Amino acid sequence: MAIHQFSFPTQIHFGPGARHLLAAQLTAAGVKRPLIVTDKGIAALPLTGELADSLTKAGLAPSVFGGVFGNPVATQVAAGVSAYKAHQADAVVGFGGGAALDVAKVVAMMAVHEGGVLNYAWDHPQVRAITRPLPYFVALPTTSGTGSEVGRSAVISDDVTHVKKVIFSPALLAKAVFADPELTLDLPAKITAATGMDALTHNVESYLSPVYHPLCDGIALEGARIAAHALPGAVRNGRDLQARSSMMMSSMMGAIAFQKDLGAVHSCAHALSAVCDLHHGLANGVMIDHVMRFNADAAPDKFAELARVCGAGAGAGDFVAWLGRLKEELGIPAVLGAVGVRADQIPALVDIAVADSCHRTNPKPCTRADFERLFAEAM
Repeated sequence: MAIHQFSFPTQIHFGPGARHLLAAQLTAAGVKRPLIVTDKGIAALPLTGELADSLTKAGLAPSVFGGVFGNPVATQVAAGVSAYKAHQADAVVGFGGGAALDVAKVVAMMAVHEGGVLNYAWDHPQVRAITRPLPYFVALPTTSGTGSEVGRSAVISDDVTHVKKVIFSPALLAKAVFADPELTLDLPAKITAATGMDALTHNVESYLSPVYHPLCDGIALEGARIAAHALPGAVRNGRDLQARSSMMMSSMMGAIAFQKDLGAVHSCAHALSAVCDLHHGLANGVMIDHVMRFNADAAPDKFAELARVCGAGAGAGDFVAWLGRLKEELGIPAVLGAVGVRADQIPALVDIAVADSCHRTNPKPCTRADFERLFAEAM
C-alpha cells in the first residue's frame, strides 16, 4: 500500500510505514532534542524503543516521557512539562492513543506558558489565552478512535473532580501527522472495539448535529460508512491491515467532522468517565444506541441515510437496531450494569451530563429529565 499525503486540516502522511518518515520531518524542521510523550503501556513496548532508536540514528537526541495513563489529569501534564524542561527539549512527539496525544499537545503548550493547564480550558471563567508560539509538535496515533492527531483540542481532567475540561485552539494542531496503521496491528480486540466505537460515534453525532456545516456532513457520513464496514473485520482479525487502515481513516474523519460539534452520547460518556472512570470509547459504545433511539424522531431523513450507508436498512429504526447488533458482534456490553455502573450513581452522572456542552448540539434538546431517563433505561 502506498503512503498518501493530505493537508486537511494539517499535513498527514497516511499509510503503512508512515512512521519511518518522522526522523526526516524533524530534521528538516531543525529539531534536535524531541520529547516523545506516550502512555505507560506503550512506553514499555518495543515500538517505543524502535521509534526512539530511529531518531537517534538520524542524529537526534530523543527522550521518552511515559507518564500518561487512564483519563489524563492535569498533574500528568505538569510531569510532562517537567520532563520537557529537564531534557531541554525543542519539540514534542505525541505517540499513542487519544490520551497520550492530548497530553502531548498541552505539554507543548505549557512548556512556554505560565499557570495551570486547566486555566486554559475554554469554559474557565478567567480563561487564559495562548499567546506564544508552541514548540514543534507532531503526532503518531497508535489507536483508531479519538482522531486526536488531527484535532485542535485536548481533553484533560481535573485531578480532584475528574471532570473533563477542553483546551481548544488552532495552535494545538500538529505540524504533521504520521498515520501508520501498522502501529495498530497488535491492539487487543477489546480496545479495538472500544476505540472503533468512539470513531463511529464521532462521525454519527457530527452528522446528526443540526449545526450548518455541509463540509463536515460529507466527511462524517463517509467516515461512518467506512467504520461500519471495517470495524468488525478489525476486531475479528487484528492483523487485517486493510481494516486497520480503514479504521484509522475513519477515526481521523470523525475528528475533522466534529469541529461541527457532537451530541448527547458524548455528554453521557463524559459523565461516565468522570464518575465511573469508564474508558471513553467504551462509554460511547454502551450509550450510542440508547441515545440514538431517543434521537431518531428528530432527524428521520439523516437516520435513514446513516442506515443506508452503514448497510443497516432504509429507516431510522433500522439504524438503531443495527447499532445493537454491531455492539453484540464487537463484544460491547448492551447496558451500563454490565460495566459496573450502579443505579445510585445516576444523580451524579446526570449532573455532569447536563453541565457538559456536547448535548447543546444534539438533534433535539436533552433535559435533565431526559438524561435521567436515558441513564436509567441504559442500566
